[in-house]
Amino acid sequence: MSKLFFKGRIETRQNHVLAGYNVNRDVKAGSEESPIAVVVKTEERKAEVAALVAEHAIFAEIVVDADQEENTVELDTILNKPKTIVFDKKPNRNDPCSCGSGKKYKKCCA
Repeated sequence: MSKLFFKGRIETRQNHVLAGYNVNRDVKAGSEESPIAVVVKTEERKAEVAALVAEHAIFAEIVVDADQEENTVELDTILNKPKTIVFDKKPNRNDPCSCGSGKKYKKCCA
């Protein structure tokens, strides 16, 4: 018998596979289907947040409530996404040196 043979009920295995955390979501936060929730204290702050939302084409439900603490975590997360860092390729040992000397990299700048 194979090591990869599943010894159990098929419906249980399928339910387990489907119950995991979905990291590849089809619905993005801030879209029309899934608007973000923002709580602000004043109408002036609501106008500022609404301008930011309109500028970045994000859908949000903005609630004005002076009793609650301001909550703009979801909006800040969407606006401040980390950028991908791209490094320049380091030359191989036998490539010509980038300084222009004409020597191999390993003999010049390595």
